[in-house]
Amino acid sequence: MCNDYLTPDPAARPAAYRPSQKSLVLACLLLLLTLSTSLAAGTQFAAAFRNDQAASVEEWLKALTLFYKHPAGLADGLPFALTLLTILLAHELGHYFACRYHHIRSSYPFFIPFPSLIGTFGAFILLRSPIRTRRALFDVGASGPLVGFAFAIPPLIYGVVHAKFVPAIADAQQAAYIFGTPLALRALALLFHPGVPANHLLLHPVGRAAWVGLLATALNLLPAGQLDGGHILRSVSLRLHRFSSLGLPIGLFALGVILNWWVWYVWGGILLAIRFLRVPPIYDDEPLDLGRRVSAVLTVLILVLTFMAAPLVQTGVGLD
Repeated sequence: MCNDYLTPDPAARPAAYRPSQKSLVLACLLLLLTLSTSLAAGTQFAAAFRNDQAASVEEWLKALTLFYKHPAGLADGLPFALTLLTILLAHELGHYFACRYHHIRSSYPFFIPFPSLIGTFGAFILLRSPIRTRRALFDVGASGPLVGFAFAIPPLIYGVVHAKFVPAIADAQQAAYIFGTPLALRALALLFHPGVPANHLLLHPVGRAAWVGLLATALNLLPAGQLDGGHILRSVSLRLHRFSSLGLPIGLFALGVILNWWVWYVWGGILLAIRFLRVPPIYDDEPLDLGRRVSAVLTVLILVLTFMAAPLVQTGVGLD
């Protein structure tokens, strides 16, 4: 994800820019905090995988107590945590180096630690100078999802290959949480476990980290506001971007009502709020070249492969 910090002066291209040391310290601190919250999540997934169980808040709370009871026990969470942070970092570095290529000032990647079943709210960079051309806007928006998706697929394959067949995982009477199955996961399940429903597979923690990476990719590719998908769509069509930035939040509210999933209300509200942020004009209106148009189609395909209408649903109290 990249958020714009707008500067009014569209004058000459900025000189070589490097974020401050204070920014680097903050980025490292947030990385360490996110590693901690991801370790707790990963330890919970490792325990659930060993015991053929679904994810549960109870196991996650037990993992949190390891920080002061038995820190070495959190080592079980390393495969999940390191895989997830690698995917998220690859995504943000895609944005960062696209900004460097186009001489756009940006911050270092900032992770968002959050104590939860998945350990984080993702990561973002701040843009500190305007994006002046359509092609730069596309490159900055598309680079993160393209790189992040590429980094997520190998661990997802590993997670599917080493997954366990646990039919009770899909039992709404038993499973504490059911994770959604995006098309990318369904396709790999069909390839490596033919005849086995994807929602009967208990992913290895490395695969679950890749699943979180796919979720982050899908959310960032939603074509609205200043999300990555919004940047991509705006580089293709300013009119479509304005329409989508209003219509998509309404669609998410409707999806939240249909599925009774409160997260879509929150996400729709965020998209409505950022719609009112000032967006800098594009000073060079040169259309996208063929390579970028093909890449735009590829980002749409990635959105289709990663989007989940209901990523995480609470259905019960745990597996017996």
